[in-house]
Amino acid sequence: MSKARFVTGLRAVEQLLSARPDDVRTLFVEYRSANPRVKAVVERGRSQGIAIQSANRARLKQMSGEVRHQGVVAEIERNTMLDEAGLRTLVEARLEDDSGGPLLLLALDGIQDPHNLGACLRTADAAGVDAVLAPRHGVAGLGPTVSKVASGAAESLPFAPLANLARALDWLGDYGVRRIATSDRGERSLYDVDASGHSAIVMGGEEKGLSPAILKRVDHVVALPMLGAVSSLNVSVAAGICLYEAVRQRQAGQGG
Repeated sequence: MSKARFVTGLRAVEQLLSARPDDVRTLFVEYRSANPRVKAVVERGRSQGIAIQSANRARLKQMSGEVRHQGVVAEIERNTMLDEAGLRTLVEARLEDDSGGPLLLLALDGIQDPHNLGACLRTADAAGVDAVLAPRHGVAGLGPTVSKVASGAAESLPFAPLANLARALDWLGDYGVRRIATSDRGERSLYDVDASGHSAIVMGGEEKGLSPAILKRVDHVVALPMLGAVSSLNVSVAAGICLYEAVRQRQAGQGG
């Protein structure tokens, strides 16, 4: 059985009940809440056969951590977490049947801030990414903050926390997946690289960027045009630009 975790806040829980109600084990709701949105969540949960449990503010705070719970927390069974074998299975299936378009992955190397991870997941989901890869240790995990910022994407998008991200990039290259990394040291522009086929966009962490081990395993290192006074972008913003350039190329039917 997959590990249970909590989704916190009204918007995140509302989107979860709309998209993946079968994943919800229990709704914990503030005792005698007067908020009409909380009452609507309770009614919807009951209609979907989900267990409802009253909880005081201290219990909700314990489950939600630093995230404002707004009177409701959902306990879910996450069934989209992938190990390396599961990731291989997903990739092989998509390469064998690409009727839904070419494979698109997002690899995140060393993202420390859960707000950035949540924002990356939200954008990845919107761009049609098949899975997000990340190191298993030393990075932000999928906690309540990530779930809230991701607005439902953390519960629906396949996520692969890997013991060795570099090794996964190696076998992705063997499968013919083009690995495109971003760095301010990139010698080519993002817009000069073909991302219209099977691709993995590789982004570095907030402080150190991409590790040397990762840079050795990519096909292209590209830079984003920086035309103003600032020298770099937030990783979640940069990820959005790269992913939607891949989307643009695929919809146009051409690459750089």
